[in-house]
Order: sequence, then C-alpha cells, then structure tokens
Amino acid sequence: MSTSEIVKRINKYGTIIIHRHVRPDPDAYGSQNGLAEIIKASYPDKFVYVVGEEEEWLKYFAEMDQIDDEVYRDALVIVCDTANQERVSDQRYNLGKEIIKIDHHPNHDKYGDVLWVDTDASSTSEMIYRLFEKEQSNGLVMNDKAASLLYAGIVGDTGRFLFPSTSNETFEIASKLVTYQFDRTEIYRQMYSTSLKMARLKGYVLQHVEVSKTGVSYVKLTKEILKQFDVTPNETSAIVGILGEIEGIKAWAIFVEEEDVIRVRLRSNGPIINQVAQKYEGGGHPLASGAKIHQWDEVESLLADLQEVCESFS
Repeated sequence: MSTSEIVKRINKYGTIIIHRHVRPDPDAYGSQNGLAEIIKASYPDKFVYVVGEEEEWLKYFAEMDQIDDEVYRDALVIVCDTANQERVSDQRYNLGKEIIKIDHHPNHDKYGDVLWVDTDASSTSEMIYRLFEKEQSNGLVMNDKAASLLYAGIVGDTGRFLFPSTSNETFEIASKLVTYQFDRTEIYRQMYSTSLKMARLKGYVLQHVEVSKTGVSYVKLTKEILKQFDVTPNETSAIVGILGEIEGIKAWAIFVEEEDVIRVRLRSNGPIINQVAQKYEGGGHPLASGAKIHQWDEVESLLADLQEVCESFS
C-alpha cells in the first residue's frame, strides 16, 4: 500500500477521527496525536478528533476529545498502533464511513478498508513521520507539536533507542524531528520520572523475582499487592523492563491481576515470545508481547512454554 492512498482518503473527508489501542503507551499517544496535528496543520478546515480512554500519565502529551456517535457519520476513521480490533480504544471506530489501519505489529487481524502495516518499523510514530516525509509534496505539513509527539512515541517504543527494533532509519528520523522546537528534556522527564509508590513497587518486584535455570523470570502482582502500593494495573507498564536488566534473564513475564482477567506482560532479551503470547489470547512483537490468563493455575503452563522457547534459544 502506498502512502498516497492514505492522503487521498484524508483529502476526501471533512471529518477525521483517530483511534489507538487500549491501555495506551507513548507510541499509541504519539502516533495518534502526531497524525492529528499534521492533519490539522495541513487542512485547517477539516474537523479532526482524537478519541479513547484517558491515561493520566500521558495527559502531558495530549488529551482526548469527547464526541457523539453522530460525528462518525460520513467520517474517515484512522486507527493507529493497534493490531487487533478488540484492542481499539472506543469501539465506535467501526461507525465511520471508511477505516484506515496504520500499525507496526504483525498483521494477524487485517481489518480496515486501507491497511499500512510495517513490522520493520520501530514504532507507528516512525511510520507517521515517513507518511509526512513522502507526502509533504502533496500538502502535508509538520509542526513543532506534531514533531514532539512523534519523537516521544519513537523514544517510548525503542526504549530510548536501545531496543533491537531501532534502525538506521529510526536515528535518521529522530535527527530530523529534533530540528523542530520542543523540549526534549521535559519529554524525557514526563516519560521516565518515577513516583514514590512506583519506586516502592519496583523494589517489591526485585525482591520477589523468580529466575529459572533456563533464564525465565516472573513476578505475580495480585490485586492485594496493587492495593498495598496504591498502583493501578495500567501503571505497572512502567516497571515491565526492569527484569531485563538482571544478568542471566532471557525472557520474563509480569502477571498483573485485574478485575476479570490476569494480564501478562511478556518481554525477552532474545528468544521469540510472541508465539507464546498467541497461545494465551495475545500477541505482539517478537521480543515484546502481551497475553492474558483467567486463573492463577494457568501460570505454570505459560511459564513452561517460555522455558521451552528459552531452552531452544542459542
């Protein structure tokens, strides 16, 4: 699919509504709102909305719009950074006239009228910059706000440019984004500052981590533990990377108990884990995925699958 197909759709519609995934991260916010800012700057007469549940720690970057169902009539819907339809935040996305999917996750759920999926991209924010760069001759405009959002999205999904998904092109795009006027130091502060309660939870995780001989690690965060530290399930996403810093750990899982499901955050320092995630109602990137289980007695089965993956990894 060419980026020109996306611009043709944008040109066609007077109302554009942009969605992203539930439990958003910086790339979800960055790509969604960065694209919105580009469209607003390029087409001042269009009505552009961003929707989805609010995430308190990301409000610095953008706040969501509240719109009625009627707004979707004859509107173009763009869904950013969302592999599966069930993970789209605000399920009214299918009320629009046409749907565009822009994503960098494996394309197992091929929804939408126009799909642009690039699993080689570090982030969907990187893809949005490429959309701008390829189509600026056709009227797309970048501004400082859009640049700051896309930069934040790239920083978030590359782990500050440390993850293997970071390519030469990622660095080239980042170098172009930083020529715009925004405060990089403040972006890092907003994304990586740690509250006292989260610092204490990190301490708990490090004290209670289990590690197998094959390099599989895990921690269980029950509802009681979350209540003890006054932390919401969404906030636990901030600590998912800390186990990967421990020597000898190849893959790890953080089990987070929610009201009706146990969320599983899976990460890896090498072994491919997204196939394990798919067995447990999930999916994602080869080294960063999510899944879910419904009973604590399923933990052992999932860990056994991780063990098998790590044992075969050389």
